[in-house]
Amino acid sequence: MPCTLAEIADLVAGTVQGDPRLEITGASPLGVTRPGDITLFDNSEKSRKANLGQAVAAIVPRGVSLPGLATIEVENVHAAFARIVEHFRPQRVAARIGRSPKATINPTAKLADDVEVHPGATIGDDVTIGPGSVIHAGVHIMAGCRIGALVTIFPGAVLYENTEIGARTVIHAGAVLGAYGFGYKCIDGRHERGAQLGYVEIGADVEIGANTTIDRGTYGPTVIGEGTKIDNQVMIAHNCRIGRHNMICSQVGIAGSSTTGEYVVIAGQAGVRDHVHIGDRAVLCAMAGIVNDVPPATTMLGAPATPERDQKLAMVAYLKLPEMRRQLRALEVAVERLQRQSDQGDKTAA
Repeated sequence: MPCTLAEIADLVAGTVQGDPRLEITGASPLGVTRPGDITLFDNSEKSRKANLGQAVAAIVPRGVSLPGLATIEVENVHAAFARIVEHFRPQRVAARIGRSPKATINPTAKLADDVEVHPGATIGDDVTIGPGSVIHAGVHIMAGCRIGALVTIFPGAVLYENTEIGARTVIHAGAVLGAYGFGYKCIDGRHERGAQLGYVEIGADVEIGANTTIDRGTYGPTVIGEGTKIDNQVMIAHNCRIGRHNMICSQVGIAGSSTTGEYVVIAGQAGVRDHVHIGDRAVLCAMAGIVNDVPPATTMLGAPATPERDQKLAMVAYLKLPEMRRQLRALEVAVERLQRQSDQGDKTAA
């Protein structure tokens, strides 16, 4: 429903600069605004250069003004704008459905009374699911899995047998936890799969992105530590032990038996080889190729990755190569000319 700028200001405890009766019909970020929209301006360098488009008003930090545009000054621009977006586009809350008769639940499974199970979900034997958890359509939970309280598993995710999920964890659509690890030995000319006797253990308050895969351990668990957040399309191999509160971005690949400390950040498309350790609070930049252990609080860049400062110096030198090549050719020409002059001088002297 449309509302006035004054009503929006009341919603976010802001101060109006401009006509308080101005009608606001929606909220959109910079670059996609429509007539009647309010947008946000966070005073970053990017925002200063941005086109405010068709917006009629903006949320701004206190003390910031935009000539010719009505504003609402607030303490926290992003928190206020999120509240406004929710006002115009409230999140859809599905009605609780309990346990759908179209779900398949093994009689030996133990589900808390308020667990929701949506149509098409399959829950195997000896599974336990804690209070308040939601199992969406098409989820397949195999035998022996242990799922804590307030866990949400979105459509199409698969938990292989004996997977353990901590409380308040979120698993997004298409994720696969506990598939066989990629471990083979070549025996008599044939690749023979190694032991697949382990499982996956996910700590509390973890988030696992869509289509992410986490393989089971060979004999014990592959572990994801408490509070770690994993983006979409990440691959974590068998026997890895990911520490607490890591941030792992899209398309990262971590090979078998590697470990990380706490508060590690791994940016998009970085690759980590097997059997290495990433120290606490290390940062692996996008597309970094990690081939050795990384000390704590180190930022790594490049492939193969080196400490950020070393890699930047190498990159600067690389960019100078064309000019250095021209300088080298000029020096070669000069040396050739001097050599010819010297040879002629020798002949004259003779």
